[in-house]
Amino acid sequence: MIYDFHTHSFLSDGELSPVELIRRALINQYAAIGVTDHAGPGNMRRVIEELIMECRIAEKYWNIFAIPGVELTHVPADSIADLAKEARRIGAGLVVVHGETLVEPVEPGTNLAAVSCNNVDVLAHPGLLTPEEAKLAVKNGVFIEVTARGGHNTSNGHVVKIGREAGVKFLINSDTHRPDNLLSDKWVSNVALGSGLSAAEAEKVLKENPLELLKRIENRRNL
Repeated sequence: MIYDFHTHSFLSDGELSPVELIRRALINQYAAIGVTDHAGPGNMRRVIEELIMECRIAEKYWNIFAIPGVELTHVPADSIADLAKEARRIGAGLVVVHGETLVEPVEPGTNLAAVSCNNVDVLAHPGLLTPEEAKLAVKNGVFIEVTARGGHNTSNGHVVKIGREAGVKFLINSDTHRPDNLLSDKWVSNVALGSGLSAAEAEKVLKENPLELLKRIENRRNL
């Protein structure tokens, strides 16, 4: 079973409608998918509300856990706490922050703001993650992404090294924008091992950590 908490539909810059993205994930043996389109203060409400409807209909008829969410992307670092709180209020089941990837000009301080916020679930492609950021991620329950996406994945080895020392909880996500970006059992395993995770660590990252995040999301649904 595959768990992927970071994907994009045509509500931002992906190629597929949300429901087609979910359908294709199901065919790829996904147990859960987070549809986390890029968002900022202006489009966040529209994106979340549309994804809630799309994910709801997918879950009603198909055997997949479909999570409506957002990826807060290139927003001011100092706005992240307020925006994440607002995303939760609107109904986002999953809040991802676009981290300080080495291939985009993300504002310095974004990683630190994300891991300091208990309304953030995942810090995506964090680039040169620092020991301080890793420790705060552990303290505040923020998962750290090891990404399958080209370019963003150039720092995976560093992320694993620093995160391991702090005891962070990793997730392997696809950052899907096209159908061929979706994970398969072999590819997700290769990404995990290629990042420097041991076989035992990869087993935990691929099976235990996703279930922990899913439990958190389910608990929110039941509030």
